[in-house]
Amino acid sequence: MSTVTSRRAQTASDLPPFKPPLVKAVFGDVTSMRVSRSATLAAASVTRTLLREIIDGARRAAAEGRKKLIPADLLWAIGRDVELDVGDKWYKHSPTFRDLTGDLYDAEGVLVPLRERRGSRKPSAVFGAHRFEAGVRKLLRSRGATAVPVMVRDLDGIASVFMTGLARDAAMVVREGGIKRFGSVTLVTSDEPAPPPFPKDALGALSTRRGDKRTIGRDDVLAATTIQLFGNIRQRALTEARAATRDTLAG
Repeated sequence: MSTVTSRRAQTASDLPPFKPPLVKAVFGDVTSMRVSRSATLAAASVTRTLLREIIDGARRAAAEGRKKLIPADLLWAIGRDVELDVGDKWYKHSPTFRDLTGDLYDAEGVLVPLRERRGSRKPSAVFGAHRFEAGVRKLLRSRGATAVPVMVRDLDGIASVFMTGLARDAAMVVREGGIKRFGSVTLVTSDEPAPPPFPKDALGALSTRRGDKRTIGRDDVLAATTIQLFGNIRQRALTEARAATRDTLAG
């Protein structure tokens, strides 16, 4: 196999499982701005990084030799790593997380029935979650795992609400001309040394932006990533998104 062919094969295998048309559809649900190709690739890459980390955490929870993941594995993964706890808007719609969301009471102190908590059935990240199923299954296979249907649905939902939030924050970055408020959180136990701080340039460089206010570019998605994620997973997501968009035109 030639070097060029090998490189192309490697590039194809590294492509995120979420296709550009899907990413653009999610962005289109929350903003009328144009979305550049590099921005769609970055958003797909960041979402892949997040889902991959969740799946890997669930695989560690599974009994030795069991490749089919179940909801208990998902709960264990998120419970063990707070960096993965990003799907809170999905939790109230999923039986897997019902015990974690607690009861909801109205202003009069009356328990709100679950069906009323779900709100109207207008198009949203939750009701569009099924669009992510093919990508989730592909990502599961790439990690050497499968999952029961209810867990696939949960991964669909988490991916959908996460990417929708990423799109909203990227649009906000464009409107505001950069990130006006951001920070980082590092969690360690009392007996662990503090890890090195997140590189200042990685965040500081995203605090202002260039370009028109009608197009979401790659750097806008990277800036949104610093809002949505924190800690080690944020650093990995930024690194992998930059790598995934290295050969595209700057958005």
